[in-house]
Amino acid sequence: MAAKKPENMSFEESLSELEQLVKELEQGDLPLEQAMKHFERGIALANAGQQKLSSAEQQIKVLRENTPEAPLDELSKGDAL
Repeated sequence: MAAKKPENMSFEESLSELEQLVKELEQGDLPLEQAMKHFERGIALANAGQQKLSSAEQQIKVLRENTPEAPLDELSKGDAL
């Protein structure tokens, strides 16, 4: 089965796969060609993950700009009740 394209994966899926690739690379017993394929895939996963994080950060900024200002400590007091 062909691997999913990183841009079509959820952030959590790509992070999980990236962690597995890093673990395998750190073991140091992969042939050079396989290690290079892991590295290339890891870069693609990391880039896609970074894009997803940037998009989420932008969405948060937009939401905060469209929300009335309230101190965070007042918001957390309401949660404690």
